[in-house]
Amino acid sequence: MQTNETSLQMAVVPQSFLNKMEEKMETLENILRDKSEQEINSQWIESVKIPKLLGISQKTWQTYRDKRLIPFSQIGSKIFVKRADLEKFMESHYIESK
Repeated sequence: MQTNETSLQMAVVPQSFLNKMEEKMETLENILRDKSEQEINSQWIESVKIPKLLGISQKTWQTYRDKRLIPFSQIGSKIFVKRADLEKFMESHYIESK
């Protein structure tokens, strides 16, 4: 007679195998973390969201674009900015504590 319970199966493996598996998992985690950061930094943000993200007015954002302080792409009347370019702009205006 079969039951609906899942049976617990176990296997014995050498410690060296487990160590290699752990190393490979760490490598995969690092690759995925780096890939995620790259994907996030290459995301395009619509211009209308930028003033709120930077805590500035729409007029100040227009001034930034006129002075080319932050790179952007324009398709028709739509303007987009890469997240990485915003990060770079913020880093360039970073003031360290004393």
